[in-house]
Amino acid sequence: MKLAHLADLHLGFRQYYRQTPDGINQRESDVAYAFRTAIDGVLSARPDVVVIAGDVFHAVRPSNRSIVWAYRELQRLRIGLPEAPIIAIAGNHDTPRSSDIGSILRLYEELGVHVATDDPRRFGFPELGISVLAVPHAALQAAEVKMRPEGKEPFQVLVAHGEVEGLLPGDRSLMEYGGLPLKLDDLSRENWAYRALGHYHVQHEVFRRCWYSGALEYTSTNIWSELVEEALKGLPGKGWLLVDLESGAAESRPVPSARRIWDAPMIDADGLSPAEIDRAIGERVNLVPGGIQNAIVRLVVENIPREVMRELDHAAIRMARADALHFHLDCRRPEASRTAGMGAPGKRQTLPEMVGEFLSRRPLPERISRERFVSLGSELMAEVERAAGEAG
Repeated sequence: MKLAHLADLHLGFRQYYRQTPDGINQRESDVAYAFRTAIDGVLSARPDVVVIAGDVFHAVRPSNRSIVWAYRELQRLRIGLPEAPIIAIAGNHDTPRSSDIGSILRLYEELGVHVATDDPRRFGFPELGISVLAVPHAALQAAEVKMRPEGKEPFQVLVAHGEVEGLLPGDRSLMEYGGLPLKLDDLSRENWAYRALGHYHVQHEVFRRCWYSGALEYTSTNIWSELVEEALKGLPGKGWLLVDLESGAAESRPVPSARRIWDAPMIDADGLSPAEIDRAIGERVNLVPGGIQNAIVRLVVENIPREVMRELDHAAIRMARADALHFHLDCRRPEASRTAGMGAPGKRQTLPEMVGEFLSRRPLPERISRERFVSLGSELMAEVERAAGEAG
């Protein structure tokens, strides 16, 4: 008895300003491509049941394009696997904050998709011997949910969207904002055949028969920490899970990213001249696997004084940015020079760092990319500092 576990599709996610020839945001197109690739894989695997553990869309009110894309892919799945139940729950991203606003996910019930958007719903399939308790984000928000198997079906499955308390990494940037806690005791107390979780974007086994499938693309607020976490786990990237409900074995099915996402080796600029730093930047750019064209790249330069930063070859940097989909040159000043305000001496933040930290925490509408928001604020602060330095 096979189950396909997907989560965190984030259809409609937009980032950066580059567009496709059809006028679609390039990252939105990448995310749609990842979903199509995952559906191709599910159709090839031919599971007995398919679950989507929340955040089908990146926003409560997705674009018409995203709605139609999801409809077509789910229709393709429905036609290709006519006997397999498809269950989807709403995550924090596709749950309206107001109770009088309905969820767009209900549209897909017309395709025969079983949807839970507000309250927990139990879907029984006696002919398959499967019972699924679907717990959407709103149910966790409203009250304590009694998560226990019911019915005579031998395969009892729980689908939920939230954060398992005490188990996930301390780096909160790896988690999407707005997730609600899932108590470990509630998950482990009952004898579930499988627990399919969503919200955490890195594929992760909580304990036996309990997994986060991870996202299908890099759509979190800190993709660089995701890359580190995936490397530590030995994961090649994003994907979904094919689960054997009898044995509990979960097999990772990869979804290749539409483009290279690469965190370049850091440069320590302490004691280096502008020309030496320029050469080091050029060397890092040339190291991007497959080239920097259309890639997403970050390069951190530590210990670079403001006056040295101004002397860099900005024409070459602009050329790299033009070639890449996104090239983030993250210049960080020496610790000794990071002071702001009055008071006792010590390692304190500069004004740009204080602004960056504030922007990284500020609540934003879901349609706004936090990474782009913070990056734009940092760029504006850098321009102000450069202008102040030139004016003496």
